[in-house]
Amino acid sequence: MVSKVKGERAKKEERLTELLRRAGLSRNVARTLAYMEGKGEVTSVEIEKNTTLRQPEVSIAMQWLKKKGWVIKRDIKKEGKGRPVHGYKLAKPFPKIVEEITKDLEKKIEDIKKLIDELNSFS
Repeated sequence: MVSKVKGERAKKEERLTELLRRAGLSRNVARTLAYMEGKGEVTSVEIEKNTTLRQPEVSIAMQWLKKKGWVIKRDIKKEGKGRPVHGYKLAKPFPKIVEEITKDLEKKIEDIKKLIDELNSFS
């Protein structure tokens, strides 16, 4: 039963990743955001392991997501040496993020319609 749930979760993440890509997000950002949807705080290592992204790709995706205001970063205390561990969680509910993406897409549609109208004015 557990593997079936994991399989369904993976399919849902893949579909969400595909939709986010089609909405204009980069592959790494889409994959990271799809993984984080429905989860609490996750570490960059968890994201790497579960999305097949490399550390630099996760880091760049997180920078973009933080800049958009969609993700909050927290430094997690770690004993010993090595790279610091960062915890990430969505800064707002996922439906609000989808709402922002939708508004961006609607703006693009509006801009394209205006461009079409202007081009047609020359015919």
